[in-house]
Amino acid sequence: MTEQPQQTGARKPPAPLSDAAFTLLVQGVLDYGIFMLNPQGYIISWNAGAERIKGYRAEDIVGQHFSVFYPPEDQSSGKPAWELETAVAEGRLEDEGWRVRKDGSRFWANVVITALWDEEGVLQGFGKVTRDMSERRAAQHALTERRRLFDHLVQAQETERRRIAWDVHDDSIQAMVAVGMRLELLADRVPEPYSAELQRLDTSVREAIGRLRSLTFRLHPPGIDRHGLIEGLASHLGDVVGSSWGMPYSFEHQLDQEPPPETAITIFRIVQETLLNVHKHARASRVDVRVESADRGVLTRVRDDGTGAPMAEDGTREHFGVIEMRERAETAGGWWSMHSRPGTGTTVEFWVPNPLPVPDAAPTDDAL
Repeated sequence: MTEQPQQTGARKPPAPLSDAAFTLLVQGVLDYGIFMLNPQGYIISWNAGAERIKGYRAEDIVGQHFSVFYPPEDQSSGKPAWELETAVAEGRLEDEGWRVRKDGSRFWANVVITALWDEEGVLQGFGKVTRDMSERRAAQHALTERRRLFDHLVQAQETERRRIAWDVHDDSIQAMVAVGMRLELLADRVPEPYSAELQRLDTSVREAIGRLRSLTFRLHPPGIDRHGLIEGLASHLGDVVGSSWGMPYSFEHQLDQEPPPETAITIFRIVQETLLNVHKHARASRVDVRVESADRGVLTRVRDDGTGAPMAEDGTREHFGVIEMRERAETAGGWWSMHSRPGTGTTVEFWVPNPLPVPDAAPTDDAL
């Protein structure tokens, strides 16, 4: 019987990739344009990804200067030469900007240029990797536009709420206050039973004035646009939940930074509507509110100890307040959810993102 050679514990390291195999690997990459330049910036190699992204076949582009990929304004400003100089000085350069295909169309590219040196420190050329980022930039642009429209919508809604609140306060409430004063005077001057009837009318007017003042407060609570989210919520909880409703509450907050006004208003309005639903429907004895930074946005949780989820009169959960809360969160690019179990209360939880910082100015699509 022939003995099998004994296996050793150490594995033989794999053979290094040959230059030919590495060249085949680079040439076959389709998602990245990978090519080389000589020290003067002329193209000396070209892969399939570069052909797919830029539209040039190797025989059409090898030997040309790489500045052909730059739009006229960048060529005039000397950007291609500056990028090579920077790559030499710093070892590499990374840039995003417009580039030009063979057919003249522009695309948004991420470009990395690496200076290549031999063992003696002599510059041999440059390696250049290009990635087409047009789809990502279009998605970012769409997200920015959506955020801009959302901000305008919130501002318009708050402006209209403020106008209605002022109109109700300066017109309707003042007129009803005057009516109440006249009824009170008349009640003191007329005999019974007219006096008692006028006093009942005066009471009804005062109650209506109270409801209108509550409405104006809900339409435009003081402080949210001047003092920020945390102070606005703390004031609302203290004035409305604690003082007016007499309900115990807790308020916890842990924010990395104050959200921008439109985000703060959106969070405040959803919490305000949630608390109103708790007061009207939940038959709760306590409510707890928590606001914290999470996932580059703000996570808010409102929990009560009431009977369960607020229900509409027809028995469905999707009453107007619930729809409004969900739409506010989703319009802001976030999410909203409600969890409940009969006898254990309801938890409303939602998250809205903080807007991403606007990138540095770049040529707009109008430049195309």
